[in-house]
Amino acid sequence: MPESAAFAALSRIAAEWGLPPKAVRQFGQLLNLIELEPSSITAVRDPRDGVNLHVADSLTGLGLDVVRAATSAADLGSGGGFPGLVLAIALPDAHVSLVESVGRKAAFLRRAVAALGLENTGVVQARAEAWPGGIGRHDLVTARALAPLSVVLEYAAPLLALEGALVAWKGRRDPTEERGGRAAAAILGMSPPRPYDVSGRARARHRTLFVSSKVDSTPNRFPRRPGVARKRPLGATRGGENSSAPNL
Repeated sequence: MPESAAFAALSRIAAEWGLPPKAVRQFGQLLNLIELEPSSITAVRDPRDGVNLHVADSLTGLGLDVVRAATSAADLGSGGGFPGLVLAIALPDAHVSLVESVGRKAAFLRRAVAALGLENTGVVQARAEAWPGGIGRHDLVTARALAPLSVVLEYAAPLLALEGALVAWKGRRDPTEERGGRAAAAILGMSPPRPYDVSGRARARHRTLFVSSKVDSTPNRFPRRPGVARKRPLGATRGGENSSAPNL
């Protein structure tokens, strides 16, 4: 990314979080890779828009102790790499697994990891429910605009070690979705999801991070077969990924 308004904005955002100049260069490289990628990886491709909608948004997780302290993280439905790749850049001492089932997106993530020189990052081409190697191995699971809260909790719980945490990026709050999330958490051994409004730091009109910790063992019947969590969500609600969440 050339010296430009976008680069200056990335520098300001990185300074807010105490990140080194190397991180700024890597964020710029990532945004350029997305812009040049011929396949459809994300709806937001212009680096000038990606500074806020991708990078600043992903970095809001650093405001949470569970993210800052993570040593082993899994980012579910990574897509273009948000928040997973951004957090991998910001947390070089943490190992980050980018979990993505769509082949072309997983291929992009592998190219991006290589181009950015991220030795702490791996790509897992699989659905979260079909990744036995990840069960119980993470102290952090992240997901952005992936699925209703109850579904994300079901994806995350088996992958977390006890006392690990899920951080879910959501848009406008939905009471029905939150009720379903609380009901699912109780079944899965997770704490009730707690919301944190980070709209200002995300430079977005509506952005909430939901945090839920693993406080008990997840029942052995989880994970269910791929696709079941969406078809038959826990908590008897389909509250839905809130309709105001951006298609990023």
